Amino acid sequence: MYFNDLLSFISKSVFSHRLRSSLTSLGIGIGVAAVVLLTSIGEGLHEYMLAQFTQFGTNIVAINPGKSSTMGTPTGVFNTQRPLTIADAEALKRVPFVENTVPAVQGNASVKGNGRERRTMVSGVGPEWPAVVAFNTALGEFLPYDDPSAPRALAVLGSKLRDELFGTKNPLGELIRIGGDRYRVVGVMESKGTVLGFDLDDAVYIPAARGLELFNRESLFEIDVLYSSNASADEVVAGIERLLIARHGGEDFTVTTQQQMLDVLGSVLGVVTFAVGALGSISLLVGGVGIFTIMTIAVRERTTEIGLLRAVGAVRRQIRDVFMGESVLLAGFGGLGGLLLGAGIVEILSLTFPALPLRLSLPYIIAAEAVALLIGLIAGVLPARNAAGMDPVEALRAE
Repeated sequence: MYFNDLLSFISKSVFSHRLRSSLTSLGIGIGVAAVVLLTSIGEGLHEYMLAQFTQFGTNIVAINPGKSSTMGTPTGVFNTQRPLTIADAEALKRVPFVENTVPAVQGNASVKGNGRERRTMVSGVGPEWPAVVAFNTALGEFLPYDDPSAPRALAVLGSKLRDELFGTKNPLGELIRIGGDRYRVVGVMESKGTVLGFDLDDAVYIPAARGLELFNRESLFEIDVLYSSNASADEVVAGIERLLIARHGGEDFTVTTQQQMLDVLGSVLGVVTFAVGALGSISLLVGGVGIFTIMTIAVRERTTEIGLLRAVGAVRRQIRDVFMGESVLLAGFGGLGGLLLGAGIVEILSLTFPALPLRLSLPYIIAAEAVALLIGLIAGVLPARNAAGMDPVEALRAE
C-alpha cells in the first residue's frame, strides 16, 4: 500500500462515519479551546501587569527601610535600624547618574473641602515626583521647591478627588483640611487611572515632611530614585549603597531595581499562565480517552475489513498505520476546530469587554495543537496494535 493510498484510505474511513468522527473530535476540540482561552487570559494579564508596571519608566530604583535578606548575625546583636529620612533622599542626589529622588510616605485620611468630605489616599512626596513617575499636572502646578524639612502646607488634588469635592469649580487657591490640618490647593493632576490597585486619581499629594507629621512616622515608606537611562543599574545601586551605608553605619535598607521587580513579576505571571494552561489540558486528556474508546470499538467493528486487507497483501505495519493515522487525524481535526473556537471566543470577549486583558499566544497555540496530535497518537497505539496482531484467517471468519 503506497503512502498516497494509505492517506486516501484513512480519510475515507474517517469521513464515512461523520457523526461519530465529529463527536470523537469534539472532546479534543473542547480541550484545545479551553487551553487557548485560559492561556489568552494568562498572557493578557501578563501583558497588562507589565504595562502597568512600566508606565513609570524602567530606570527607577526603589529604596525601602529594613534589610529584606537574611543576615548571619544572631538576633539582638547590632539590632538597630535607622529610618529613611528626607535628608537621605536629598543626599542621594549626589550619587553619580542620579537625576531625581523622591521621598514618599502614604496613608489614608479624611479630606474636607467645599463643604464636602471624603476619605482617601494621602501621598507625601517631593516636588520631583511628577518627573520621576511621568505624571503631569492638568491645572496649576505641582508642589514647589520649599525647604524639604519645613515645607508650606500646600496640596495637589487627583482628578477624581477634585471632581468629588469641587465638581466643575476651579479649586486653585481653595483651602482644604487633611486630617484636621489646613492646606491650600495649588494644582490638580491629570487623570492617570488605577495602577497596580492604587487609584492615583482619588488621592491628594502633600509634601513628604507634612506626610510624616500627619501620620506620626519617623521613617519614609520609600525613596524612589530616577537615574540616567544610559547608566548601568548596577553602578547606580552600588553608589546608593555606599552612600546610605556611610550615613546609616550599616546596610539597614533594601534597594530594588525596576528590572528586578519586572523579573519577579514576569516569572510569577509565567507560572500562572502555564498553570491555567495545564488546567485546560485536562480536557485534552478526556478527549484522548474518547479517541481511545472509539478506536477500540472501531477495531472490533472492522475485524472482517482487517482480515480482508491482510488477505490482499497488507502487512501488520500497514494495518497499524491505518488505525494510528485515523486516531491522529481525528485529534488533528479536533485540535484545529478547538483553535478556531478558542480564538473566536477570545475575539468575542475582547469586543464585548474591551477592558478584559486577553491576548492570543502563538507558542501556546502551537503547543496545544501539538499536544492534541500527541494524545491522538498515544490513544491510537493500543487499538492499532490489537488490529495489527489479529490472525487474518480468524478475522475473515468474524461476523
